[in-house]
Amino acid sequence: MFYGSVAWDPWLIVAQIVCLQCLYYLTLGVFLSILVGTRVSKMSLVYFFDYATVTSSTVTGWCVMASFFFTSIAGAGFLVYLVERAKKCLDFSATIYLIHLFICIIYGGWPSSITWWVVNLTCLAVMSLLGEYLCMKRELREIPISRYRSSMLFFFFFCRILSFYTIFFLMNLILIVLTK
Repeated sequence: MFYGSVAWDPWLIVAQIVCLQCLYYLTLGVFLSILVGTRVSKMSLVYFFDYATVTSSTVTGWCVMASFFFTSIAGAGFLVYLVERAKKCLDFSATIYLIHLFICIIYGGWPSSITWWVVNLTCLAVMSLLGEYLCMKRELREIPISRYRSSMLFFFFFCRILSFYTIFFLMNLILIVLTK
């Protein structure tokens, strides 16, 4: 979608980062509203950006962690369509989580929970590795040739072979006539 022929296009890179970041938070919001919204009385940005909500001691904390994991899997799919290159997946994934870290620092201070770090680093690894795998799989797909094109290709090779044999036959005929 965004991959162009120009090697260095900073506006393209910024647009990809903005799109991926927006899709990341949109997907995280959907998963948080499904998994956490049913458990709490009021949803807020605390579940997005506060490191204290990412905990393994409560069911709500496990739901928050599951939301982050599902978002990283969806993010890998977003990388396939927005970045389209396997070698760029780690860069864009790290950028998403680095921006998320900065927003979390601004919102609630430095994340001091080891669970927050484990969850986010694992999600970063899942997003980048799964994104690279999916991008490589997409890059290595065969290019489909339409039925019309393949039949025309066959016809072209058939005509080449036929013309080669026709020329060979005519040369033999000329040689036979000349030798008599």
